[in-house]
Amino acid sequence: MSSETRVGNGGDLLVQVLREAGVDTVFGIVSVHNQPLVEAVSRELRFVPVRHEATAVNAADGYARATGRLGCALTSTGTGAGNAAGSLIESLSAGTSVLHVTGQVESQYLGSGRGFIHETKNQWGMLDAVSVHAETVRDADTAGKVLREAVARSLSTPGGPVSVEWPIDLQ
Repeated sequence: MSSETRVGNGGDLLVQVLREAGVDTVFGIVSVHNQPLVEAVSRELRFVPVRHEATAVNAADGYARATGRLGCALTSTGTGAGNAAGSLIESLSAGTSVLHVTGQVESQYLGSGRGFIHETKNQWGMLDAVSVHAETVRDADTAGKVLREAVARSLSTPGGPVSVEWPIDLQ
């Protein structure tokens, strides 16, 4: 099976990419906007649930520093992604390789400002400001490419957090 083969859903793809990167542990929050990702990670890797998004990023940062590998944090969208921002700044300042994957509202409503649950104005801009790079999964066919590029960017010198927002309907 090629590394571009999509098996199951987006959560299964995330697990595949994380395994390729040597990740065995993921820290995160369970949310209505990341449920497919959390379910797949929980089945296939060690998922450590935490009680706050900042804790998820801090734990992923500590994991990366202690192991020398990529840390991974899963958070909810909107205010959840906002809660992760302060910890992403620490990872950015330290150059710690962290992959931050956050949910997002359905892709057809991105940027619509219609007030969907957990929707935040310009979430991508916020994440880009506190990450080495931020990206949005725009369709299921390019999700693997987006994730692999995010991993490579986070692990490249000088390193740092990369944030990927992933609409719930594309997971």
